[in-house]
Amino acid sequence: MIPVGYMAKQVSLHPEWLRAEGVEDIYSVSGCISRNFADYIPYWKHNGYWFFDNPEIIQGLAGEHSMDLNGTQLFYYETYELEYDEEEHEWLEFERADFPTDVIIPAEKVLEGYDLVSFSIGTNAECSPLSCNHLANTVQTNQHCLLDSFEKARQVLESEDFKGVEPGPYRIFAVYSVGWA
Repeated sequence: MIPVGYMAKQVSLHPEWLRAEGVEDIYSVSGCISRNFADYIPYWKHNGYWFFDNPEIIQGLAGEHSMDLNGTQLFYYETYELEYDEEEHEWLEFERADFPTDVIIPAEKVLEGYDLVSFSIGTNAECSPLSCNHLANTVQTNQHCLLDSFEKARQVLESEDFKGVEPGPYRIFAVYSVGWA
């Protein structure tokens, strides 16, 4: 797994329209349901994976631009080295954007599960079909609407259940919760 960085998110509780039993909240990588702390891209403080190298960069950006981090949860992400092309049914290499990237791995992190994320443009995370496209209605997820293992994530991506959900390719992300320093 490749360390890709951090994101602060406003975690959404289980939306009424998602009929997935056992889901309490949404820890998705995408910002569709559990929103990122801000529209951060125009500030160009993100790394080549479109996340942040460390929590201090997020805190600095928020302080500099009066962005409220109250109520946000901090996440750290790693991604599988390959992305899945659902049309060709194959795993392919991908490259990060040519931005400085020096992700600091957290001393303490709690693995919450694995998310499947679309990257049709190839830059930032787009959709997390487990939550965004209601895939958790038919695929067993944990309380955070994530898959419990990398193997399960790979199996779901390669299955017929996943066909035509969103334009891919897709990446598998390990989602960790971390504390604010």
